[in-house]
Amino acid sequence: MNPRGSNPVDVAPRTRGEFQRAAAQLVEPLFAHVSPGNARIRPTATGAHFSDTAAELEGFSRLLWGLVPLGVHAEVGRWPQIREGLVNGTNPEHEEYWGAAGDYSQKHVEMAAIGVGLALVPEHLWEPLSDTERERLATWLDQINDAELHDCNWLFFRVMVNRGLRAVGAPHDADRTESSLDRLESFSRGGGWYTDGPAERASGSPVDYYLPWAMQFYGLLDAAMAEDGDERAERFRARAKAFATEYVHWFDEAGRAIPYGRSLTYRFAQAAFWGGLAFADAKPDALSWGAIRGLWARNVRWWLDQPIFTDGGLLSVGYRYPTLKISESYNSPNSPYWALKAFFPLALAADHPFWRAEAEPLPDLPALTTQPEAGKLVCRSEGGDHLFALSLPQTSPHGHEKYAKFAYSARFGFSVASRRPGAGRAGHDSALALSLDGSRYVTLREATATEMDGTTLSVRWEPWDGVGVRTWLAPALPWHVRVHRIETDRTVHAEEGGFALDKTGDDGDGNGVVHRTRGGTAVARYPNGVSGIADGFGGRTAAVVDEEPNTNLYHPRTVVPTLRSTHESGTHWLGSTVAASPRADGAWDADPNVSFEATDRGVVVETADGETLLRCSSEER
Repeated sequence: MNPRGSNPVDVAPRTRGEFQRAAAQLVEPLFAHVSPGNARIRPTATGAHFSDTAAELEGFSRLLWGLVPLGVHAEVGRWPQIREGLVNGTNPEHEEYWGAAGDYSQKHVEMAAIGVGLALVPEHLWEPLSDTERERLATWLDQINDAELHDCNWLFFRVMVNRGLRAVGAPHDADRTESSLDRLESFSRGGGWYTDGPAERASGSPVDYYLPWAMQFYGLLDAAMAEDGDERAERFRARAKAFATEYVHWFDEAGRAIPYGRSLTYRFAQAAFWGGLAFADAKPDALSWGAIRGLWARNVRWWLDQPIFTDGGLLSVGYRYPTLKISESYNSPNSPYWALKAFFPLALAADHPFWRAEAEPLPDLPALTTQPEAGKLVCRSEGGDHLFALSLPQTSPHGHEKYAKFAYSARFGFSVASRRPGAGRAGHDSALALSLDGSRYVTLREATATEMDGTTLSVRWEPWDGVGVRTWLAPALPWHVRVHRIETDRTVHAEEGGFALDKTGDDGDGNGVVHRTRGGTAVARYPNGVSGIADGFGGRTAAVVDEEPNTNLYHPRTVVPTLRSTHESGTHWLGSTVAASPRADGAWDADPNVSFEATDRGVVVETADGETLLRCSSEER
């Protein structure tokens, strides 16, 4: 039995040489699944919403995100094989031809790495080709200039392709490049923040990891490849420097980042931004090269120490372990290899300041950091051991659990809904789930209004006509406080969850495993931590609920401390205090010392020393 899979990386990398070896080792298992003509890779039988050809091209292309920066200064023995695949994949007469790439084709996504490769290692990907092979490659890539692309970070793929073609002296479209860059810059929201597309888009343009690992990262690549004196390149650098001082708050000392949003199967792409800063020489004044290297290296190392590999050494679809339940429809077996974008510091010479610097610990960071642009209040509790964010919901078609929970934790992750109906099946961790029939529960999907006032977050939402909810959130570290006002014209069943907790350790003699459900408090304690929720007003039933297996990002088996209640037609106030700790003796061994008082005008939540945490009005609708 090997539940951790087969990690192809033999040493936790710390030196430049060890990171070079890690990049090569991560890629190597893919070559066991390459097609006879070397143009396609299909490691497993699962698929995505796009064609098998596009998914197999994805396997060929995404390995380049690691091998291209590696190949700038190190030997890569696979270049002849890769060149053969490049030649065959762009030859219409070959059986492994990648085919036409029409409007909105996934193939345009995969062209980007080839374009970057032409710019950085033309001696391996261009110069050995014949004139005919070069013409076919350029013609195939040029399809991106005639096609419609999604109005988001995809426009950078056109930029990367044309930058590569320009670098090797091939025909390219400078006008389409500039218009794409103009559109991309329009997504900037100031202070280094972007949305991944127009902020007013009806389907949602949330602030998530597509900001650091796409919008910022590709901007930094373009800045590095730009000609001297390019004003746009300097704007990309300036925005990245500003964002770096915000992004640092998303990481803990061990290298974990707060999981949030879609495409989390890209894993250590979370570190790509820090590598991009180095690649583009865009160090912000507030961070040393040692701090940047530490942020980058710890995240990559933390990921390489997790059970994210298959028995064949492939990166799996999932987050901290393999599971398809948290994936998106565009995740093919090759999709996780976008994580290789993290390795761009390997394109820098050994004497670059990034490599000369010793990795430094995480800078001293405050316990509370407001980020209104992201709708987040970032919290560090338990001496920094528990990093989480109280969060306002954002709209996205890629799963409301990924965007609309009350809190997102770097230690406990979050869970998605089960396919089965019933209590505890709606992904109610860090959420309030409501039901009209006691079976089919829903959680917050889309807000009708949100507000962030200092360290208080509030959201209005309407799960059904005639049922409205307003929720307030505030920190009281290591706890946080929630208040909900439910106005309903019919009976509503409610269940509110704390942080999900790993059940590992429940098959032994029972030592260290505790479920406590007394006095409106639900606490679960296992060897890997403790999680709990306490009722603020009384009247709710406490339970520790088993979640559906494989629905949590971090652990395949979890429980959620839960409060349950049923409410008839009218107005009802719910209050709770929530905490979790990665230490089994943490958090719930102390009293939160928080009081909830309901008046005719609303609810006031105070600490024992009289500090007001929340003031919730009954008059606001």
